[in-house]
Amino acid sequence: MVTSVNPVRGPAQPELGPSLPEGVRVRILRTAHGDRRAAAELASALTERQLTGLDPLPAQPPVLLRAYRQEVRALPDTTRRLLLLAAADQYPVDTHAFLRAVIAARLDTRPLVTAEVAGVAHATAGGIVFRDPWTRIAAYEIASVTDRRAVHLLLARVLRGEGESPRRSWHRGAAALGPSRRLAAELRAAAHTARFAGDHALACALVERAAALSPEPGERARLLARAAADAWRSGDADRARRLVAATDDDALGGLLALRAGNATDAFDALLTAAVRYADDGPERARTDHPQDAAVHLLARATEAAIYTGDLRRCREAAAVADRLGIVPPGTLGGLAAAFEGRYDDARDLLKAAAGRCGPGGDPTLLIHSGIAALMLGDHTAAATATVRAAASARAGGDGVTVPQAMEFRAYADFWTGRPRAAEAATLEALRQAYTTGQDNGACHLQAALAMFAAVTGDEDVCRERAEAARSYALARGLGLPAALALFALAFLDLSTGRFAASAARLRALAGFGPGHGHRAIRHIATPHYVEAAVRTGDTRVARAAHADYDHWARTVRSPDDLALSARCRALLASGAEAVEHYRTALDLHASGTRDFERARTELLFGGALRRLRHRTEARDRLHSALEAFEHFGAPQCAAAARTELRVLGEPVSPVRGADDRVARLTAQQLMVARMAADGATNREIAARLLLSPRTIDHHLRGVFTRLGIRSRIELVRLLGEG
Repeated sequence: MVTSVNPVRGPAQPELGPSLPEGVRVRILRTAHGDRRAAAELASALTERQLTGLDPLPAQPPVLLRAYRQEVRALPDTTRRLLLLAAADQYPVDTHAFLRAVIAARLDTRPLVTAEVAGVAHATAGGIVFRDPWTRIAAYEIASVTDRRAVHLLLARVLRGEGESPRRSWHRGAAALGPSRRLAAELRAAAHTARFAGDHALACALVERAAALSPEPGERARLLARAAADAWRSGDADRARRLVAATDDDALGGLLALRAGNATDAFDALLTAAVRYADDGPERARTDHPQDAAVHLLARATEAAIYTGDLRRCREAAAVADRLGIVPPGTLGGLAAAFEGRYDDARDLLKAAAGRCGPGGDPTLLIHSGIAALMLGDHTAAATATVRAAASARAGGDGVTVPQAMEFRAYADFWTGRPRAAEAATLEALRQAYTTGQDNGACHLQAALAMFAAVTGDEDVCRERAEAARSYALARGLGLPAALALFALAFLDLSTGRFAASAARLRALAGFGPGHGHRAIRHIATPHYVEAAVRTGDTRVARAAHADYDHWARTVRSPDDLALSARCRALLASGAEAVEHYRTALDLHASGTRDFERARTELLFGGALRRLRHRTEARDRLHSALEAFEHFGAPQCAAAARTELRVLGEPVSPVRGADDRVARLTAQQLMVARMAADGATNREIAARLLLSPRTIDHHLRGVFTRLGIRSRIELVRLLGEG
């Protein structure tokens, strides 16, 4: 076979502009099927709202596709007909029936040689392989309606195998010349079958075609809403947003706003939709929506309130649930009670929600179980619930929910001291969030990655990810990721001895208004604020903050929260009283799961013992803390433990693994070094880690300095020896 150079793409692939938001860049590349020339054309035609991710992207690059069409039109008629049959078998639904259709129609396949010579497509034992997706689309779209109808009918005729009825219905619907109630009903039933099998992309295509064939406007709108929901669950956010724009579906519009728009607007839309579903129950029951739609929408409205940080909205949603006679989801009721200071009620409601985390079940409710467990300080239960949420979503073909589950799994991983292991999983979730158009979720994951970077000592990465999260969050009114990113920067300051800066940032967590502070993040950061405030001599506000934290800890009886409260008491006390509080804290940590915080308590206790001249116990505590920090990969906390030991006059071993130079690298530096040693360019590494090329360049210079080398060749040799 002779392969020609693609005249449309040419030899070079242009780069997308560096100012393009990451979520938009990833989705453009997906829409362009990875073709950077097509991606560049799409990017150049975007409106301002599309550039910021507020509006869906266009489906195709028109100029590029025009050139592909001309190339296919130049082929002989017989070749084009075979390519049309192959294209219809693959686009927009893959049906795997080309060879059967060729045999059934007794077609001569020799004209395909012309396509091979032109480099457009080639034949294999499994069928036709097109040069690229755009050639396949062009081969389909240049054909006449009559020719398309003929190949669809042929493909429908040969699709008679077990499980092939949805695809047979697709081809029958694609061959229809006009509205047909019978075919629309057949396509709806086929979509239900595909949906039950977890194939939401196929279900979307079937329902969208059913809408086109339905003669009733009201039914068309309902079907388009159903198609939009399937598109969303398949991970095609742009298609979902294009479809939902043709409907008046508050529920789906609110969900899309929750994941990629303004969270305050999402709350309003979801609450309105919940009221409408509850009020129009009998009529709504005839649709494809579940009967508990109102409860589900209230759960989504709760997520919007959590995202904004305006937790007063939870009280509003709980009041609506009460008026409608609906038992609110546990997280909603628990948040509303906590906001009103009814901590006993909040504890009971959250425990009930956290208990609903068995295998299987609705992924949204499982995520809420995880959120409830996090609020109760039970990070083991939170991890279990979010893992099960992701598994349940995957089993149902609902991949779009997986990164959302990971948003809250990240908290459990951080607190239980697994920052390095969690970073890789969170980075993969970040890619999925961007790919599926969930930029709000991606913002939350960026903030989580900033927190991991703060713990593992990657200061530049922490600042870059925190800045990316905060700039996006402030524009969308997302208080949760904005506050988490600020907490990451504050933790970085605290662990490097910048106590005044840390205290100032932690005070800002109480900032008012959506997108600024967040009450939940302020709560979990209270022990760190008390430490920073004590270090700067400002204990008045720290005592007030600790009082509320202690009230909640005593209510929920979480060993870790009680331990941290005791640590705060120790920091605010002195002498023998502080020692007893530290001992109480460590006894409580022994029953908890936050091993990283236990190590920080030992570090603080060791310092207090040193100042009281209890040298032997101080040495033991500090060595224990140092060992834990080295295990967790927290170099800055480990350095603080070494400093305390040196003040004691205790000989301190060098950084673990100093003889092995690679052990001197931070987690992020090691990841960058390995990719560079494998031959990846700085731009390629930046794309994989979703960081800027400038940060990667800085990391590599740091790698070379720490390893005492000057080139990538030496890096390859050193890592190979390791």
